[in-house]
Amino acid sequence: MISLTITLTIFFYGLCVGSFLNVCIYRVPLSRSIVRPGSSCPSCASPIRWYDNIPVLSFLILRGRCRNCRGQVSFRYPAIEMLTGCFALIALFAFGLSINALVHFIFFSVLITLTFIDIDHRIIPDVISLPGIPLFFLLSLAVPTVTWQESALGILAGGGSLWLVAWLYERVTGKAGMGGGDIKLLGMMGAFIGWQGVLFTIFFSSLTGSVIGLSIMLIQKGNMKMAIPYGPFLAAGALTYTLCGSRLIGWYLGLL
Repeated sequence: MISLTITLTIFFYGLCVGSFLNVCIYRVPLSRSIVRPGSSCPSCASPIRWYDNIPVLSFLILRGRCRNCRGQVSFRYPAIEMLTGCFALIALFAFGLSINALVHFIFFSVLITLTFIDIDHRIIPDVISLPGIPLFFLLSLAVPTVTWQESALGILAGGGSLWLVAWLYERVTGKAGMGGGDIKLLGMMGAFIGWQGVLFTIFFSSLTGSVIGLSIMLIQKGNMKMAIPYGPFLAAGALTYTLCGSRLIGWYLGLL
């Protein structure tokens, strides 16, 4: 039984991590330091005081505006903080108060960061995905359901499978259909969730990406060449696998 004190502490910790993720999401694509300078108002560039930088609470107190210039602050900042806080609780209740929960939360946090960067800029930064491959290979050693051999095969299956798809598509159409960032991202995911997780993630992301992508095209009256970031669908697939992949696979096999 996890106490209320621990639950609230972990949730607040997640909010603080979410505040840091906001910095990464904004600065990494611009090749700016995520450490210095400190946070500043996006409208007037004035430094944000520590008491105006408390996750979610400061946004509510200031009613979503800068204390100095009264410029509007995007609602996405507290939304990402809340999202990260919720995933901290998900990791806690799914894996208990353990190292396993911590490494899963790190994985979730990286996926949140890459998802919003891909939505904003249509890129998966190498500065995150490439170091993430050896990092999550090592962190996977703390996951009891994944062996180091499965992790190594996951890297090969993740990077290799999407590379093969991208190569075949380019050979057939003469055009690049998938960015190299997605290939490195799936390789990073494979390091943590293993080759079985990679297969699930590819299937899940292809299915959801097709449904949502076609829906967006119909709503916006776009065409089949409309660019839609694939990274968020890969992230959704990997998150789903870590939390309930085995149950979904068992349910699906039971239908056959």
